[in-house]
Amino acid sequence: MYVDDILLTGNNVVEINHIADLLHAAFRIKNLGNLAYFLGFEVARNSTGLHLNQRKYTLDLLHDIGMLDSFPAPTPMAQTSCLQHIGQLLDPDEASSYRRLIGRLIYLTNMRPDISFSVNNLSQFVAAPTPSHKQAVFRVLRYLKNSLGNGLFFPINTPIELKAYSDSDWATCPETRKSITRFSIYLGQSLISWKSKNSKPYHEAPLKLNNVL
Repeated sequence: MYVDDILLTGNNVVEINHIADLLHAAFRIKNLGNLAYFLGFEVARNSTGLHLNQRKYTLDLLHDIGMLDSFPAPTPMAQTSCLQHIGQLLDPDEASSYRRLIGRLIYLTNMRPDISFSVNNLSQFVAAPTPSHKQAVFRVLRYLKNSLGNGLFFPINTPIELKAYSDSDWATCPETRKSITRFSIYLGQSLISWKSKNSKPYHEAPLKLNNVL
């Protein structure tokens, strides 16, 4: 539930309808039927499964930034990109715009695991963004322009098998020597959980010294 928007889910249609009737008796609600759009999430069903995306949310974001006509990018971040806390800072208005944009991109990662790494990286610089960080954000937006319909697909016929994958970039940050650890968890063929986050720097591990006589 969000303010006056309510989403009911379950595998018992009779029970869902019963709850809807109770809510209507108490609050006079409007039943919109099967879910199609909710808080920026678009839902499409067919005989093979369920597809979730944030296409309209992405288009609105590109429109607000003025990048609907931008040249699309094949990846969310350049392979050689190595962002640091160096360079001239953005002016206060641009810095505020950068922070708002990062916030909107974080919400977009709800259905876009393909930008989680880039958005996590860029969010490290919201306190003191520079022009290089701003250009990197524009690269993410140009990638979104190239992949508006990307999202999550949950097939109907999938084995009930839990699988997990993880990876790390092995302390590539030149400033903190931290690694970026990423993981994804699948239930059958459905991606159900993912994350990209900073690991602890290796120098924080306690050193062990053995005396040799």
